Amino acid sequence: MSWRSSREELRYRVWKIMEEKNVASFPRPVYGRIPNFVGSDAAAARLSESGEFKRAGVVKVNPDAPQRRVRELALRAGKLVVVPTPRISGGFLLLDPKRIPSWLYSAASTIQGSFRYGTRAEPGELPEVDLVVAGSVVVNRYGERLGKGEGYSEIEYGILAEYGKLSEEVPIVTTVHDVQVVEERIPLAPWDVTVDAIYTPTREIRCEGERRRPRGILWELLDPEKMASIPVLRKLAEERGSISRSRALQ
Repeated sequence: MSWRSSREELRYRVWKIMEEKNVASFPRPVYGRIPNFVGSDAAAARLSESGEFKRAGVVKVNPDAPQRRVRELALRAGKLVVVPTPRISGGFLLLDPKRIPSWLYSAASTIQGSFRYGTRAEPGELPEVDLVVAGSVVVNRYGERLGKGEGYSEIEYGILAEYGKLSEEVPIVTTVHDVQVVEERIPLAPWDVTVDAIYTPTREIRCEGERRRPRGILWELLDPEKMASIPVLRKLAEERGSISRSRALQ
């Protein structure tokens, strides 16, 4: 079995278990998604008690449903929240709790609410990120994780790193259901990042594997069609003079 097939088998297995054990939450079915799960609020609360969360002034959180409560708790703690738009098609949104009435924090933490109450920001205009919260389909105690297979989380990381908004020292964590934590090793691609900690409804897991942090976008491995579909990425490529290298792969 190839490493790509192995990764896809792991994703499918976890999605199937979540549906069969009925620990998946709306939207369902969870196949093809960063899966929402029963206990996501408890996992978010556990994360909010961590040192990384308490120390952070700026938190980047993925826009998916299972991390909605993380976004809300960050706003309630007075933190700036950076939210990528779905598929990064509209760049990044910045949620500032000082500019949002507190009774609207819950609404502002939804995907639609992020667009309504947040402000669009170019990557270069964003504040430096202190903590990254990533969505995951599968993760293990070595910090190896898989998203839904489209690579947007890694591209978001690369864009912010390229603009100097995300250093290699910034911790990356994830919130998942316990059944999403597997024992086996996960084959990683060159662009993958690992997580430093995992928060589930029942426990905190400090990861013990090799810490992987790409320095930016791996232009030579980037799908030209994906670059064309993400305006902020194309702009970055033009600024970096990398667009010619990407075209050479076509």
